[in-house]
Amino acid sequence: MYKKDLEKSEILQGDIFQNFTYIRWADEENDEVKIPFFVVLTQACDLEQDFKERDKEKYEKRDKYLPSLLICPAYIAMLVKEGKHLEQDNLLREQYPDKPRWNAIISNNHARYHFLKSDTSIGLPELIIDFKHYYTIPTYVLYKGYKKHYVGSINVLFREGLSQRFAFYLSRIGLPDIEEKAPIPD
Repeated sequence: MYKKDLEKSEILQGDIFQNFTYIRWADEENDEVKIPFFVVLTQACDLEQDFKERDKEKYEKRDKYLPSLLICPAYIAMLVKEGKHLEQDNLLREQYPDKPRWNAIISNNHARYHFLKSDTSIGLPELIIDFKHYYTIPTYVLYKGYKKHYVGSINVLFREGLSQRFAFYLSRIGLPDIEEKAPIPD
């Protein structure tokens, strides 16, 4: 399901990174967010074209350049189950103690969450991606910390499924609550 290529130097869709800190846009100074793991969700073709254009000279046309990358944090699965994965932000979350609801999440049958299996060979624990949580990171920032934070990559087939599930979740349509009205008499 995963691979780790220490020789590659370009960011790919499905790359997993760990122990990354970024500065959140805020009014407060030093408002840092520590992300234990995250997955890159920017489309593979856009990442490839951006990588090829990064070697161009300063005044060459660079219309494929990506200023930022779309990522989703990946939380430690057991912390999600216990509702503790956002304790650092003082946020209490829903817990999933009952098997049917938790099984729906870890079998990827819950639209909001995506489960990633562990892989001890690359040091990856079981993770949960919450599609409600997504960020952008400046591309140059991720390239600067690439080798230090890179864990591995989701194989092509699996990252395609992840991408489709994320797109489906974002494209859902919220329906208003419909009040039941008394029937109009004839």
